[in-house]
Amino acid sequence: MFNKKECVAMLLAGGQGSRLYALTEKIAKPAVPFGGKYRIIDFALSNCVNSGIDTVGVLTQYQPLVLNDYIGNGQPWDLDRVHGGVSTLPPYQTSSGAQWYAGTANAIYQNLSFIERYNPEYVIILSGDHIYKMDYSKMINFHKEKNADCTIAVIDVPQEEASRFGIMSVDSDNLIIDFEEKPKQPKSTLASMGVYIFNFRILKDYLIENENDKEASKDFGKNIIPSMLENNEKLFAYNFEGYWKDVGTIDSLWEANMDLLNPNVPIDIYDPAWKIFSRNPVAPPHFVGENAYVQNSMVTEGTYIDGTVDFSMIFEGVTIEKGAVVRDSILMPGVRVRSGAVIEYAIIGENSDIGENSVIGERPENCADRDEWGVAVVGYDIKLSPASKVLPKEIISKNI
Repeated sequence: MFNKKECVAMLLAGGQGSRLYALTEKIAKPAVPFGGKYRIIDFALSNCVNSGIDTVGVLTQYQPLVLNDYIGNGQPWDLDRVHGGVSTLPPYQTSSGAQWYAGTANAIYQNLSFIERYNPEYVIILSGDHIYKMDYSKMINFHKEKNADCTIAVIDVPQEEASRFGIMSVDSDNLIIDFEEKPKQPKSTLASMGVYIFNFRILKDYLIENENDKEASKDFGKNIIPSMLENNEKLFAYNFEGYWKDVGTIDSLWEANMDLLNPNVPIDIYDPAWKIFSRNPVAPPHFVGENAYVQNSMVTEGTYIDGTVDFSMIFEGVTIEKGAVVRDSILMPGVRVRSGAVIEYAIIGENSDIGENSVIGERPENCADRDEWGVAVVGYDIKLSPASKVLPKEIISKNI
């Protein structure tokens, strides 16, 4: 056993992200590029380091190669520690056999031995697919002050969105008195952010009990939290005020990227006191040619622009040729947009090649049927022939 750590973070990063379709066919959702130079998982990892948590287990499962390679030894996040640091934790074979993670609770259960190495007082459970900046140390202090058994970070959501989340009701002291996972008729608008702090001793007992229940779904929201409430454990809600986005859909991923371009949205990635760290390739400065016009966009190093770019997110290694137009779109690393192509309200996956005079997506005001409008998507390593057309909401996952 290593020396005792006060808190160990367990970061759930094994989800398939099926609602991102072509963007997660080859990589896990937390490894999807975001914000010009990051990947989604950078936010949770950076929150840990900035909050003083230096021991993080990243639970991987679906298409883990890119994510494992990206995390590496944890050096970009200052998590290359001799004692602690970051560890990737895929499912593995034991004397009783091997199995995939069967749910969020089962994933933590299968890694109890990792947590026990550090004998922590607290365990914080995180999701690897949310965009937000949060000081977990403040939440831990709240947990201590309340003498809680479990603390759940919550955010107030619109009534019409509440059925997508775990919803809880609280008393005047923020003690949770009711919890429902994705209720059809929500009793409140306090939604779980998927950030939990547990006293490890208590969590371990509930995980073992849940694992031994063959009928249970092995999930925190469906099993662990309701069981703790039923047994009158002390569960508190921790109110979070700030930007938080679940980027599990095409629309939410596009919106979160565009939010970074909106000065009225309160997520500051330039804050020197709370840096978002990432593993970035070494690339030359971006080049803006004599025919280029760039406005209100984020343009990363290693890009070559000789066309028009407006309100867009341009990752490293992107080439936009003369006469090409990119508006309200996300171009992931290595994309090439050839001359005459027009891209509007679209996400283009890594290393895709958009042929000359192609038309990808469309502005909503130009769409005859607004119900048919949506963000167009081109997947990874896709080559589109000259004059190709990709309609709004269309998702391209093979060459055309």
